[in-house]
Amino acid sequence: MKKIIYSIAIMILLTACGEKIMHKADLVLLNGKIVTMDDNNPEGEALAIKGDKILAVGSADEIKEYIGDSTNVIDLKGKFVMPGFIESHAHFMGLGEFKMNLDLTHAKNWDEVIAEVAKAAENSRPGEWILGRGWHQEKFDPKPEPSVEGYPVHNELSRAVPNNPVILEHASGHAVFANAKAMELAGINNSTLNPNGGRIVRDSLGNAIGVFEENAADLIYNVYQEYRNKKTPQQIRNERVKQIQLASQECLSKGITSFVDAGEPFEIIDLMKELVDSNKIPIRLYVMINDSLKYLKSRLKDYKIIGAGNYHLTVRSIKKYVDGALGSRGAWMLEPYSDLPNYFGSNVTPINELKQTAELAINNDFQVCIHAIGDRGNREVLNLYENIFNEHPNKKDLRWRIEHAQNVTPEDVPRFAKLGVIASMQTCHCTSDAVFVIERIGENRAKSEAYVWRKLINSGALICNGTDAPVEDVNPIPNFYSAVTRKTSDGKAFFPEEKMTRIEALKSYTINGAYASFEENIKGSLTPGKLADIVVLSNDLLNCPENEIQNTKVMYTIVGGKVLFSANDKQ
Repeated sequence: MKKIIYSIAIMILLTACGEKIMHKADLVLLNGKIVTMDDNNPEGEALAIKGDKILAVGSADEIKEYIGDSTNVIDLKGKFVMPGFIESHAHFMGLGEFKMNLDLTHAKNWDEVIAEVAKAAENSRPGEWILGRGWHQEKFDPKPEPSVEGYPVHNELSRAVPNNPVILEHASGHAVFANAKAMELAGINNSTLNPNGGRIVRDSLGNAIGVFEENAADLIYNVYQEYRNKKTPQQIRNERVKQIQLASQECLSKGITSFVDAGEPFEIIDLMKELVDSNKIPIRLYVMINDSLKYLKSRLKDYKIIGAGNYHLTVRSIKKYVDGALGSRGAWMLEPYSDLPNYFGSNVTPINELKQTAELAINNDFQVCIHAIGDRGNREVLNLYENIFNEHPNKKDLRWRIEHAQNVTPEDVPRFAKLGVIASMQTCHCTSDAVFVIERIGENRAKSEAYVWRKLINSGALICNGTDAPVEDVNPIPNFYSAVTRKTSDGKAFFPEEKMTRIEALKSYTINGAYASFEENIKGSLTPGKLADIVVLSNDLLNCPENEIQNTKVMYTIVGGKVLFSANDKQ
């Protein structure tokens, strides 16, 4: 009997030792402040990773038990650790393209824009298109003269660049500026009609000034596409692959481990799937399909992708637009714009088409994500969702979203939580747009319905956060600062009663983003068993002085247990 007991004891000991050996970590982070976003274990000092999963979070002494001979150990020296940022609404290919073209976000006035374009023309062949993005007429100092509705007129730019067609996308992405050469190629004249859901901005004589809002931008883009069609398929593919590489690098350097791409056509998704299957996209993508209703009807059933490439690509949602942007007066409003009487903005996609898309989505178990910025745009989308939900009472846990939700009336705020609609918002839009919001819609509307995060959170709604890059810088740090301060560049707070707490802001960038993508069981918190997607920051975002938040640097970005960015490599 003693021999049997001894044998059993030895077996138990060997099994325990074997388990301990098996549990040695590949990577250990020691001596940090770890904020997990997991309510069951909110903080720790150290963290162990095995493979691509989190093994354990605890005290430094507890985690040291997981260190073996081959474990890579990083001494954090007190640095702040949190789940990797989840960018819940931005444009992945657009971000990559932005890195390849003229960056006009820093242009202080129209003269600087012209100078940038003229410089690019010097290095371009005649007839070669020049592309840029980021200008905003409301942020120019001095204001452009001559101007129409605050927009500059093309004449000066056209004189400076006469031989190259130019497309300069508005910072919002909802208007473009074209020079005379581009308009000539597009056949724009005084008799050209406004397309549905778009507007050609004209002077008092009926001449196009160069600005094309919303769907009118297609008049210019269509002729540019003809130019692009002359490139070989390999040239186009190489451009797209480069865009993906540049966007990936930019995200990793900013601590972003997951990226919700707010709309790509089927052909881009095909390329992404190919690259993910070859392990050539380092961050995790959740991609909304943005394609015509015709193609959605014929192809949607073949494009539901869940966790391809070890959770590097998921496709299970559809992106549509109900209106435009506030800066270009394209947001669909219940009352006229304060600075453009009798104008209510644009309904860019007919409601009936949105209804058909929503029915197609719910019948194929796809999430719907509709861009809505104006108060009427948001109301129309909420009405649409409510009607669809009522027609399909057996469909549960749909997590349909409204992208932006920038202007929501007090009457419509409670409907988000009641319907289970996610408010996918970009807190940096508040502080970036604040310079013109009151001018556009007046102080009363701005106070009661513009970027009402506090009202939405208090009503029970879930907010996920992002930047809408390349509309704004994809960097989460200034976006977090906007969420918790609502301060503009001059230090003034825009209706500060609507700001988030710091923990709410972190949740909007982590676990809430994971939930909004149906992925809260695999990421969004530093919980054992979840994917080891982590960012290490120089400052404690929960406790550092407010004026230090924007000085925060990304020290490490870890995706699936692998360090893919290190600030040390940049020094």
